[in-house]
Amino acid sequence: MKTWFITGTSSGFGRSLTELLLERGDRVAATVRKENALHDLKDRYGDQLWVATLDVTDTPAIKTVVNQAFEELGQIDVVVNNAGYGLFGAAEEVSDEQIIHQFNTNVIGSIQVIRAALPHLRAQGGGRIFQLSSMGGQVAFPALSIYHATKWAMEGFIESLVQEVASFNIQATLVEPGSARTNFGGSSMMAGLPMSEYENTPVGYIRQMSQEAGDNQFPGDPVKMAHAIINAADSEETSLRLTLGSDAYELVSKSLASRLAALEEQKEVALSTDFEN
Repeated sequence: MKTWFITGTSSGFGRSLTELLLERGDRVAATVRKENALHDLKDRYGDQLWVATLDVTDTPAIKTVVNQAFEELGQIDVVVNNAGYGLFGAAEEVSDEQIIHQFNTNVIGSIQVIRAALPHLRAQGGGRIFQLSSMGGQVAFPALSIYHATKWAMEGFIESLVQEVASFNIQATLVEPGSARTNFGGSSMMAGLPMSEYENTPVGYIRQMSQEAGDNQFPGDPVKMAHAIINAADSEETSLRLTLGSDAYELVSKSLASRLAALEEQKEVALSTDFEN
């Protein structure tokens, strides 16, 4: 039996993970933004489920909740940073406030949850961290520039973090799902104010497509993806990245190949800029 700390458990991956873990007998410390969002699970599983209300844009609250969870549960084996949302719109369509809130939630909130957990993980001799990223942390699409900026930021943070904490037996994994039926394009998505100048650009085309299509057309099954995260946590082998979904695999593969090819084309220029020996 493991004990997990998971943020953003009201819906999507967080909810699926929580349900699967409780069903198999694990303990879960779950955070939600709205009180009683998990009342049905609490009624069913009792003390097996520990619930706290948390807005991850509130750093002092993060520290309080994380400390309380470790204090009351004794040991937490796996920390899952799942809380986050998408912001749709071209860079100049979104407001200053929307940009700040997107970074405060997806980047600062995620970093502060990890920072709050690290002293406890070190003291107990190790643990696992799963950071929900996205295929959008490896590829980019029009109309999601601010969202992509947050995911690429967390990719860099985790790449550095794993090197900082490896000596303490703490491992971290970036989870990169593709398009999944988690209502990401619905209530979990905020949007900027559309500008007519972008109507006949890729931004406008994607906006139109998103309005006509629903999450039910996405290929990814959030329950299967949650199972994959659990299996990764149970495995003794750790991986820096966990790519989930056929679209994620195909698009990330194409992006990495393209970037490597572009790098090779610039090899001569790159090598020519060193000092002469």
